[in-house]
Amino acid sequence: MMKRSMQRFLATGATLLASAVAAQTDDGPDFDGFAAANGPSPGNLASIEAEWACSQERDTPGYFKSLNGAEVSDATRSQFYPCATFLGSMDGPNEVYAWRSEDSYQGVLFMNNRRPGELYLTGGNNPPAQGVVPVGPYVAKVDATTGKQIWRTILQNGNVSGEWVGAANLNILPDGNIPVAFGNHLVKLDGDTGLILKHITLPADAPREGSNFKHVTIAPDGTLIIKNQTRATPCNIQGTLAAFQCPGGAAKSPGSTILAIDPESFEILDRIAVPENAVTPHTITEHDGRIAIYAPTVARFHRFFWDPEAEKLSHDTDWIIDDYLDPGQTVGDAPGILGDWVVVQVNGLPTTKAASAMVAISQSDPSTITRIYPFGTDLPTGMSWAPPKGAVDPELSMVFSADQNMMKIAGINFDQETGEMSTAWTLDGATTALQALYGPKDSRVLGTARAEPGTTLEELNQTSYPPYRQQALWLNARTGDVLAESDFFEPMNFNTLLSPGYGGRFYYMWDQGFIVLQPMPAR
Repeated sequence: MMKRSMQRFLATGATLLASAVAAQTDDGPDFDGFAAANGPSPGNLASIEAEWACSQERDTPGYFKSLNGAEVSDATRSQFYPCATFLGSMDGPNEVYAWRSEDSYQGVLFMNNRRPGELYLTGGNNPPAQGVVPVGPYVAKVDATTGKQIWRTILQNGNVSGEWVGAANLNILPDGNIPVAFGNHLVKLDGDTGLILKHITLPADAPREGSNFKHVTIAPDGTLIIKNQTRATPCNIQGTLAAFQCPGGAAKSPGSTILAIDPESFEILDRIAVPENAVTPHTITEHDGRIAIYAPTVARFHRFFWDPEAEKLSHDTDWIIDDYLDPGQTVGDAPGILGDWVVVQVNGLPTTKAASAMVAISQSDPSTITRIYPFGTDLPTGMSWAPPKGAVDPELSMVFSADQNMMKIAGINFDQETGEMSTAWTLDGATTALQALYGPKDSRVLGTARAEPGTTLEELNQTSYPPYRQQALWLNARTGDVLAESDFFEPMNFNTLLSPGYGGRFYYMWDQGFIVLQPMPAR
């Protein structure tokens, strides 16, 4: 009797253990990333060494050599992170472990690594359109594993200053210090202590109350190229979207200004006016031995040149694209570079008149323009809005598109000889996340996010404190197959990205902080 009872006990125990293991390894909704992680992880230490070594081999003129020392990877704004590691399986089920930052960070928008273990962020970037605004922008240095704050430098309190509070970008100079532009200000922060080393006031062609120098990109010679977005005035609407929410909209906003600034002395070397409002960031590359600056505006697409020897900015009047937008389309997002081509996602502002498209323009021949409507020309939801810029993959010859209000994500094949494009794959999913690319060519991963099924257009367009939930996604960049998906969280902040971190970790930024995610093969 005792023997049979023991056998029944062991059999029951084995069944319970098998059920528990099955529950723990299920790659479905029963997997709880927070409970499974049960706290922060330092990441894969062997991967950190490899990632750092890889980063030191990359050519990143003007930026600190790191996994992501620039706001979106590089001066060409490729969103391409070849040294980042996806630790999950490319052909099997994965699970996503998660833990929340120990401290809170309102409106976190960009996160950059310097050395392994060093993590910086910008916050205070997402104020409500009206009323009292959170303090910011600010820059904080945080522990890359726990998210505990090491220091925080507050740059502005809009309630006191009365200035327009928009977003602030994040870049790290080769010496490890951090230049940050906001409003009509430029500061340099000590990357070790957070102390403000330098400050200058930036001149603009627009009225001061309608100017926000949000866009900082570093030219190959190290010069800071800084551009403002503008808003129609008078207007008391806060946030970056005031550029089109103020009375009269983007069409009534004044032209932007581009400044060239010495990164050491902060001397303003030159300035030039942009004929219209360039709401979205510019891109810098080298073309025919010259430093070219590409800036789409609400009406046209412009090219400027920076001459570091003469210290002069110039407008290339032979490269002005009057028809980069089809009728009903709105401003292009920040452009990317693929060989001789400038590639731009359009409908950066919402429209009910035309679907979004990816447009390619030859740098050598501005009369050569190609375009593709990856989601078709119809508007099933009645609106298109594609605020995240398209990512470009120079090795796979692909570009990637996302339209929040058409609720689609796409991978697009790109012929670098002809500029012709064809849709490789599409995926249902509404997101304002910038698309990011990680890892080597033979196992390229696309990182993005998507809203919970059933999310309405009204909920998606509520940019301040949106009520829906969202999950992080890792896709096979070639095929669009879902490799890993996180639990559903608070939605990512508007126009941010699934930022890579050392050790195979990723940072998901939401309104009150960030969540650290680590995809791993299912166990």
